[in-house]
Amino acid sequence: MGITIHDSAIVDPGARIGEGSRIWHFTHVCAGAQIGTGCSLGQNVFVGNDVVVGNDCKIQNNVSLYDGVRLADGVFCGPSMVFTNVYNPRSLIARRDEYRPTHVGRGATMGANCTIVCGTTIGAFAFVAAGAVINRDVPDYALMAGVPARRIGWMSEFGERLDLPVRGEGEATCPHTGARYRLSGDTLARLT
Repeated sequence: MGITIHDSAIVDPGARIGEGSRIWHFTHVCAGAQIGTGCSLGQNVFVGNDVVVGNDCKIQNNVSLYDGVRLADGVFCGPSMVFTNVYNPRSLIARRDEYRPTHVGRGATMGANCTIVCGTTIGAFAFVAAGAVINRDVPDYALMAGVPARRIGWMSEFGERLDLPVRGEGEATCPHTGARYRLSGDTLARLT
């Protein structure tokens, strides 16, 4: 299967890249980075030293994965979305010892131009809308939108909006796959 690295990309010695991954134009992968199998890193992506990317992730154009970012398998990072790693940066004050980790769960989607403030956890199969700003933890399957983002619904693992209230009790079926989900308060779980 091999690894595809465009001639204009820079992959520092020591970076670990899994089989079947593709690294496109003008991308820089630092020496300590770990990238899983079957990943795609689009044009002008930056991957810091202390970054772990799971298998089958898609990092679209113009995304920077700064130190402390951890992506589980199957994460989608939309074009020009933003991660941060310092909560209160100042140019004149060094804060490298204050990096806050950001964890993104399996199968989560982060839409184009959204911002993920460091120190947050994005749950499995969560869906962050384009342009949203995440400044607190996001539950599994949550659909988040706005500035700052708030939960406006729930998504199936396939990426279909479920017919459920934002909070409360209920059950719903993914219209595409037939998978069933149960909402209990602020928690959604897959049943089948």
